[in-house]
Amino acid sequence: NPDHHLPQLTDDQRRAADSLTAKVGEGGAHVTLLDGVTGSGKTEVFCEAIPACLRQGKQALLLLPEIAMTAALLDRLTARFGERPVVWHSDLTEKQRRLNWHAIAQGKALFVVGARSALFLPYAKLGLIIVDEEHEAAYKQEEGVIYHGRDMAVVRGHIGGFPVVLSSATPSLETLFNVRQGKYESVRLPQRFGAAVMPKIELVDLRKQKLRATEFISPPLGVALKETLAAGQQAMLFLNRRGYAPLTLCRACGHRMQCPHCTSWLIEHKKTGRLHCHHCGIAAPKPETCPACGAADKFAACGPGVERVAEEARARFPDARIAIMASDTLDGAEAAQAMVNQMHNRELDVLIGTQIMAKGYHFPRLTLVGVVDGDLGLAGGDPRAAERTFQLLQQMAGRSGRGDTAGRVLLQTTAPEHPVMQALLKNDRDGFMAAELAEREAYHLPPIWRLASLTVSGTDARQVIAFAEQMARVAPQMADIKLLGPAPAPFAMLRGKYRHRLLIQSPRGSALHAYLRAWVNAVRVPRSLRLIVDVDPYSFL
Repeated sequence: NPDHHLPQLTDDQRRAADSLTAKVGEGGAHVTLLDGVTGSGKTEVFCEAIPACLRQGKQALLLLPEIAMTAALLDRLTARFGERPVVWHSDLTEKQRRLNWHAIAQGKALFVVGARSALFLPYAKLGLIIVDEEHEAAYKQEEGVIYHGRDMAVVRGHIGGFPVVLSSATPSLETLFNVRQGKYESVRLPQRFGAAVMPKIELVDLRKQKLRATEFISPPLGVALKETLAAGQQAMLFLNRRGYAPLTLCRACGHRMQCPHCTSWLIEHKKTGRLHCHHCGIAAPKPETCPACGAADKFAACGPGVERVAEEARARFPDARIAIMASDTLDGAEAAQAMVNQMHNRELDVLIGTQIMAKGYHFPRLTLVGVVDGDLGLAGGDPRAAERTFQLLQQMAGRSGRGDTAGRVLLQTTAPEHPVMQALLKNDRDGFMAAELAEREAYHLPPIWRLASLTVSGTDARQVIAFAEQMARVAPQMADIKLLGPAPAPFAMLRGKYRHRLLIQSPRGSALHAYLRAWVNAVRVPRSLRLIVDVDPYSFL
């Protein structure tokens, strides 16, 4: 029922909702970015566009980046529409998948909520796609058929002639660039809903803190935790440790080794003892002293584990109820939802975990977020590292102070002067994104330029290297297309296979797909090797 329970909207929400509803009413293919700060009520706004689609007798699809997010949102959607949407994700039983597939194909399921694979279901009359948290890298399919769910949603809307809504508090640079180019429209929600205000963000310079090698909670964060618990409020401790290559930094000054030819950090390979750039292939010996401050033997592995931080927190606050929430410690969506319920029911005081905690959860009593290793994500040779770190930390900060009590965010960092940290401190997303876009343009990186990767893998290291070098030799010569590599992939051995990679930079508008097709067709890949082509890669591991 489109009108089962109509929520009260603020003036900003009503204007945004009316704009989206009008687009659905007009029909036709167009893309709108719903750009609202964390806690601004984007879900309520895009839910207003769904009834406009259903009244036309068409189907609406809401895409989510991860299954773990579905349970809490499904409850909200059921309360809003009076009926549970049909769901599609990998955790369904075979029987449920078959029933849902037929309901969608026959047009009986009008509202579908699903992961990226829901894009390929045989809809009878699809009329609207909403991509929630459009910036999430989880929309990128890395195995089998490689595609990006957000981009595929836009293509599907274009082919079907219907609107697509992209929603995020921290939109991707690709989407912001398309808005700037006039390809997408934008609707903004600049204020948090109701009495909630944006949290106060503070930087803790770890270089000035007296921490033992086994300690990760600084004195300022420890004091903030004590005050929060004494006030009967909840806290989160966040570790930005997943998905990045290992990093060594100088514990005396925080310096990290950077490639002289790229914006990438140099990564230590234990096997060779050398520092490698995983972007262009350069390698250099690891220095005995820090080139920035001259300190000897101060390079250290960076990044604690959640279990270690939980031990420290329990030792400091023995009466606090502390739990760990990380994707590798939770057994599926139900376990994640159980922990979310514990937070809502105030059965937990401190939640410690990784990126899964940043996913749109709403905890009214949560007033402190402590980021244990804020700058770890800035490492790892990923051209999107700064953007992703900014998005992740802003999303994480957005969990704090969503109720009536103002929130605080303490960011522990060894690089408080970094543009990401300064942008977070000043809440200057637009300024940061503009600077990041200029840097991407200078280094010929997405979204201004196109990027493609060719990864060669196999069990024989010499054969992998030889074939990667052969690929480089036979690459077609085009004036505007630049070839980098071959170089060892950051995970030079994965699942028992050696990996070498080539990167291709191409200006927008050039015939990148034709270039790749001609190149790959010019070689015969040995049966013992695998060649993976990824256009617009999101993973650089």
